[in-house]
Amino acid sequence: MKRLNLSTCSFVGSLLLLASVQKALGSEASDPVTDFLTAIASHCEQAFAGRIIADEPPAENDPFVGKALVMHVRECSSTELRIPFHVGDDRSRTWVLSRTESGLQLKHDHRHQDGSEDAVTWYGGTITNVGSAMRQEFPVDAHSIDMFRREGLTASVTNTWAMEIEAGERFMYELARPNGRLFRAEFDLTRPVPPPPAPWGHE
Repeated sequence: MKRLNLSTCSFVGSLLLLASVQKALGSEASDPVTDFLTAIASHCEQAFAGRIIADEPPAENDPFVGKALVMHVRECSSTELRIPFHVGDDRSRTWVLSRTESGLQLKHDHRHQDGSEDAVTWYGGTITNVGSAMRQEFPVDAHSIDMFRREGLTASVTNTWAMEIEAGERFMYELARPNGRLFRAEFDLTRPVPPPPAPWGHE
């Protein structure tokens, strides 16, 4: 049986309570962001295997091709979800979802094997609308644009990331650009896998 720590229970419990109150008040009080986070948090401490379902056009030296993909809903607090994304033996990536005064924010925490931060890290964006309980989109923010330009990654200044969740069914991570670039990885939530080691820098 899955065991949840106290912070996880507090996070899930508070979200479920808020969602139930909003439901009782009627659809006008619905909060898609809370429903979205609740759906992900319901899988806290579980890991799932994934596969690439879109990669257009194929990137040169794509680090994802032929590698085992695993997401791990590893940490859940009242304000933040941390979801390491493992690519083969590469444990450098963690998705960080946070509720801020500006709304729901997605950031990418990238680390080297020694735990130090990559030169390109903490990039992402904040939603510009409430989205839905199933899907949220995160247009690139000004901080990330400045970093991408500084590091010569000009193609990334138009990034929009998205996540989709159907609790108990599937999770999807997406990167899209107006020039036609589309990357999607989908994870099967019906079959948990053994949790992987901690991401680099978070042992």
